[in-house]
Amino acid sequence: MAKTGESSQWILGVDVGGTFTDLVAMAESGQLVTTKTPSTRDQSDGVASGIAKIAEKVGMEVSEFLSRCPLIVHGTTVATNTLLEYDGAKVGLLTTQGFRDEIEFRRAYKESVFSVRLQAPHQIVPRRYRIGIPERLSHTGEVITPLDEGAVRLAVRKLVDEGIEAIAVCFLFSFVNPQHELRVKEIIQEEAPHLFVSLSYEVLPQIREFERVSTTVVNAYTGPALQSYLNHLEARLREQNFKGELFVMQSNGGVQNVVQSGRFAAGCLLSGPAGGVTAASFIGQRAGYPNLITIDMGGTSYDVSVIEQLQPTVTTENWISRYRVALPMMDIHTIGSGGGSIAWIDSGGALQVGPKSAGSNPGPACYGRGGMEPTVTDVNVMLGYINPDNFLGGEMQLDRSLAEEAIRTHIAEPLGISTIEAALAISRIVNSNMSNAIQYVTTQRGFDPRQFALLAVGGAGALHAGKQAEDLRINTVIVPSLAPVFSALGDVAANLKVTELRTHFEEVEKVDLEKVNDDFEEMEKIAREKLGGQNVTEKFEVRKYLDLRYKGEVHEVTVPVRSRTRRITALNLEATLNDFHELHERLYAHKDPSQEVEILNLRMDLIGVREQLRFDEEAFDKEDPTNAKTGERTMYFEKDPVQAPVYNGALLNPGNLIVGPAVIEQWGTTIVVYPGHEALIDAYRNCVIEVRHSVGTVG
Repeated sequence: MAKTGESSQWILGVDVGGTFTDLVAMAESGQLVTTKTPSTRDQSDGVASGIAKIAEKVGMEVSEFLSRCPLIVHGTTVATNTLLEYDGAKVGLLTTQGFRDEIEFRRAYKESVFSVRLQAPHQIVPRRYRIGIPERLSHTGEVITPLDEGAVRLAVRKLVDEGIEAIAVCFLFSFVNPQHELRVKEIIQEEAPHLFVSLSYEVLPQIREFERVSTTVVNAYTGPALQSYLNHLEARLREQNFKGELFVMQSNGGVQNVVQSGRFAAGCLLSGPAGGVTAASFIGQRAGYPNLITIDMGGTSYDVSVIEQLQPTVTTENWISRYRVALPMMDIHTIGSGGGSIAWIDSGGALQVGPKSAGSNPGPACYGRGGMEPTVTDVNVMLGYINPDNFLGGEMQLDRSLAEEAIRTHIAEPLGISTIEAALAISRIVNSNMSNAIQYVTTQRGFDPRQFALLAVGGAGALHAGKQAEDLRINTVIVPSLAPVFSALGDVAANLKVTELRTHFEEVEKVDLEKVNDDFEEMEKIAREKLGGQNVTEKFEVRKYLDLRYKGEVHEVTVPVRSRTRRITALNLEATLNDFHELHERLYAHKDPSQEVEILNLRMDLIGVREQLRFDEEAFDKEDPTNAKTGERTMYFEKDPVQAPVYNGALLNPGNLIVGPAVIEQWGTTIVVYPGHEALIDAYRNCVIEVRHSVGTVG
């Protein structure tokens, strides 16, 4: 094989999903090479396998290819899986004496307020490992009770004897004065230097005690696993001649080095899907769609997020595996509706789909790896949406008879319906679940989904997106040309990013702008230290935000500060206040400019800007797509079958128009153009589908 990248350097993006590991390599010339490989229990095995496939495609040995990679950006689910599976480190908690049960009081909050059957969450730090330390600070940071260092040493020794692997430290008002927490860290390092230490001052230095202790404990619980994995992966890459830098995708949409990522694992809990949202912003800019709803459907989950004016929405209201993680994260809502989601009948005889997934092993029944239960992928094979002979471009063969048997045995016969009716019922339920997920991040956040385009990615996203668009009266669906490996593309495209925050409680009318600007300068200094030592970029941007609320409110709204200068002026503050009133009205249908407004926190993003991806724009060809037609296939959109044309996506050119019903088969994904819809291949080889809405349809 010829060496397509013989003299090039390559940036490599790697995203590990629940079923597949996706890789995108970009050469200096702009050439992109992609592949998929099954995910493995030790994620580094799947990463190594994918790198070997990429190296083969460019005609190099693995060692030579890695020597030409100055940067690898990795999206990983290690931290996520650790928390979801409750398989984290054995954690101890040191807190102010009398406050060790804060993690259980949870502000008296219950996710399902009216459910009397909801069990308490799994304890990731049991009460016997939570120790109160004599110390106390006032709300202004003054020492009321000095730190009892002897008690700290005894507590650490006790926890070590209990086999503790990580210690979380969260003292009252440490976000104002961290001296006690920092001293405890020194003592822990003296007594047990092998322990992982998570300080609330370093993880989440802001007001609100439960949010702070929960986030700090989650960081301690997931940190050792992520740190161990990243060290293992980096060592493995170094052995294969990798000399560049390894970065990790963060939940806020930026990337950070492995050292910081290992220390602050809680910031990587949405590492995988964040890459897809980052790539969506880039595609939206190129394709001319600034407002997007992104849906990423893989083998295990369905991730939904909103991009407004090319900016992904960010939230600190995150609950993951029933624990509060109050770090700024992309607002990504996830449900268990992937290709591997299992259809089942509950005790009341009702048909359900997910959240349990067959994963990649054994996988759906049609994989032929021993899976016996029907999944969404089996349904898509049964209905003719997926060609069993052309899955992953023919790299993997599927067995339609096994899919049919699983659906018939587990669903059709128990319900007394035909296999096709059962498959259609499963499809309707999973589509309804996904439409509900879209409404959760749109209408419940003050967005009208009809004003957005739907961007469908992941291996299975384009199979179902047309139905969600019909349900919600969305006019346009976009399927990017690299949809199957979209999160890995986002890893390649993402900027470096560090988010800093600091509590600054003050009424806006009485604000000390000098103090605010000094705090922002200090936050920027800390952020630059965290990004120090990297050789990826020398170009930086600073974005500032204020957390504002009406006096007496419990929750705040994060508002960007519009400033052309390094320091915030009175005029900037006035504009930010006006933006707050408008944003508050959009979110809560209420504003009151006469009401007093309070600043709660200062936030700042330091962004290391990387070179943008280069996609060449191509001229439109003829509309007729006949040259890409490969045949026809029987498909079911209702009970009666239809014959639909099948197109090879690799042979379609910009300007080609495909009228539904039709199927476009691409490597790694299949696009279903539903009856009445029309698909156009645009200048960047994205598939842009215009959706037909029946008269009288209710969104």
